[in-house]
Amino acid sequence: MNIGMKQKEQTAPEPATDKLGDSVYTINDLNLWYGGTQALRNITMTIEENSVTSIIGPSGCGKSTFLKTLNRMVEMVDGVKTSGNVHYRGRDIFEPTYPAEELRTNVGMVFQKPNPFPKSIFENVAYGPRIHGIKDKKQLQEIVTRSLKQAALWDEVKDRLTENAFGLSGGQQQRLCIARSLAVEPDVLLMDEPTSALDPKSTMKLEELVQELKSSYTIIIVTHNMQQAARIADNTAFFLNGDLIEFDRTNKIFSNPANNETDDYITGRFG
Repeated sequence: MNIGMKQKEQTAPEPATDKLGDSVYTINDLNLWYGGTQALRNITMTIEENSVTSIIGPSGCGKSTFLKTLNRMVEMVDGVKTSGNVHYRGRDIFEPTYPAEELRTNVGMVFQKPNPFPKSIFENVAYGPRIHGIKDKKQLQEIVTRSLKQAALWDEVKDRLTENAFGLSGGQQQRLCIARSLAVEPDVLLMDEPTSALDPKSTMKLEELVQELKSSYTIIIVTHNMQQAARIADNTAFFLNGDLIEFDRTNKIFSNPANNETDDYITGRFG
């Protein structure tokens, strides 16, 4: 899976002993422009099922743009154009007959800052199922309970479901946003620096949650925290100036990167 330009002088890499899972995303030669500015260049990579993939790199390197391309949220910006292919479960996400709403139901998103709705805790989680036509109170209760349990929040809020979500702590709000995404039973969960606004204790809880969720979901997480990537990710992609410099198993990226740029970044020589 190595992708890059300048190679370090090194001995031959050890053969991989682990097998790749089934692919959820297959990305080939993806380019993206904001007007006349190119933000992504010839990105080629595969995201495997039931794994955590971290996207690392300095600010402005294209990490969040890439993430938002995977559920086409990037299209909300005027003047965006793309070339190349992004296949989700074998289907080209850019084909005209593929509804963006369908894709975004399958591919949920958790943002950098918690963004609960100005509603009760219950209604935050029930919002998506209601939009999808579920009206039965018992079914909604089951969905809310299940989603809050999956987000490791149920025990903390089970007696507060009618309270406004804004009364939760920052870490609880972020887990509520995860529960809200899980309520519509997505296949993939995109996370854009989900712990950057959280304290260390809340960050640890969210990292533990990510590890638990990957048995049921495919998770792609943008992070500035390289220690976090090393702790939670199975695979890591290093982006620089819109290019995918290197993509490999996380332990390989951090112990024996194939590219000088990757080595310089993870050792703190720039970034």
